Amino acid sequence: MEKTGGDRVVAQAQIKPQLIKENQKKKPPFKWTTVSIQEVVKKDYRLEASVYGIEGRQVRKDLKKCKWDIVLFGDEFIENAFYLGRFKRIYVDKTNGIQFILPSQITEIYPKANKYISPETNIDIKSTRVKKGQILLTRSGTIGVVSYVSKTLKGQSLSDDVIRIETKEYAGYIYAFLKSRMGRLLVETNNYGAVISHIEPEHLNNIPIPNPPAILKQQIHDLIEQSFQLRDESNDLLDEAQALLKKALQLPEIEKLQAKMKQFDKKADVLNYSLPLSELNNRLDGSYHVPIVKAIERHINKTAKEILKIGDRQISQAVILPGRFKRIYVEEGSGITFFGGKQLFELDPSNKKYLSLIHHGDRIKNQLTLHENMTMITCSGTIGKVTIVPKHWDGWTANQHIIRVIPANDYIAGYLYAWLSSDYAYPLIIRQTYGAVVDEINDKQVSEIFIPLLQDTNAQKTINDTVLRANKKRARAYELEQEALQILNDKVIYAV
Repeated sequence: MEKTGGDRVVAQAQIKPQLIKENQKKKPPFKWTTVSIQEVVKKDYRLEASVYGIEGRQVRKDLKKCKWDIVLFGDEFIENAFYLGRFKRIYVDKTNGIQFILPSQITEIYPKANKYISPETNIDIKSTRVKKGQILLTRSGTIGVVSYVSKTLKGQSLSDDVIRIETKEYAGYIYAFLKSRMGRLLVETNNYGAVISHIEPEHLNNIPIPNPPAILKQQIHDLIEQSFQLRDESNDLLDEAQALLKKALQLPEIEKLQAKMKQFDKKADVLNYSLPLSELNNRLDGSYHVPIVKAIERHINKTAKEILKIGDRQISQAVILPGRFKRIYVEEGSGITFFGGKQLFELDPSNKKYLSLIHHGDRIKNQLTLHENMTMITCSGTIGKVTIVPKHWDGWTANQHIIRVIPANDYIAGYLYAWLSSDYAYPLIIRQTYGAVVDEINDKQVSEIFIPLLQDTNAQKTINDTVLRANKKRARAYELEQEALQILNDKVIYAV
């Protein structure tokens, strides 16, 4: 930080050299702003530029150049903004609980609960449920993550870490603005540009926002509505595919299958089960031999036409686990889009970065690049998250913690995903887990996972085609949201 005289100081943050465009030969640019001595004192004499929200200050300056009137969020658009009071959560198992969506899940295309709260929890359960048309905004931890409540999320219970915003009108326009770079930075910083660690509903009231003509707001709103409607339709299609799969294989609910099993010898003081030496498969970890796996395998042996392994050439061209590598990132537009397993269920992965083509060209080409209808499986840390690559991810890259399964062709791609994303394949995936500290699975293990082919080939084709139709709807949903954000940028925020 450099003192310039008077009561002003200049905060400078040098951009790391690897983030500069690789073909750019001039000296690294500087981001800078001015802050008052009073602000420095208030921030306990902190001299790091990041404390003073340089980018937040800059977008406020940019907003002043907008051709449209600038109004305050609370004055023009917010009908109500609130979050629940804190309450002690009583978690129970799935059979006795109420689905509870975590803040980290609100940006997922199809958020599914992995936590369940007891009906006896000391709160009015109805008050925890979100309503269609509400905008959701995380208020602590990673603040400013935004989502929109459509059919899929409607009625789900969420925690007090999410602000629920009810708008007077044009909810889609407000969602798009909060999702934009400018909107996010305005939420993350206070009126003076200083970074804040959490937000309250009243902080939203004073956020400046352009107020363009109704025709533009309506156009953006309609595009966002259509985008979320397509997401809902894709989720319905995936549910339909799962129902067809269960019917064709005569699969009972996974809970019922577990309940019927004699999982453990109750005569012993510890949970245990036995198996013959011939079934050890060189694995001495008990989790590999859990009884539910045998129950699933026995069942599909009775109802499937044929059982193959994922590595079979009829199923996949290749199963790829990229090697570990030191990543070199560049600026957007100078490299290949790159994301991680945490973003696997998102339509537009958040926190995207950009890999250097010069330094990672061969690895990108041979290991990292994604292709439409490829199946992805997380293989490190959180094991067994499965998704199918939509068209707009084609040519993007993902990290080495995700295994890629390249389907043999488009006639099996959708069915492969339907099976691997089912409740019945999940135990087959996670049984492979190894590692003393960080859980891992590898490409060879995934290649050994069973996939049942159906006796009714028409049913298998229907399942496959249903999944691929759902995947196309997701790609179209992404295109519509990007169109809305482009209109917001070109015709609203940066219109002069």
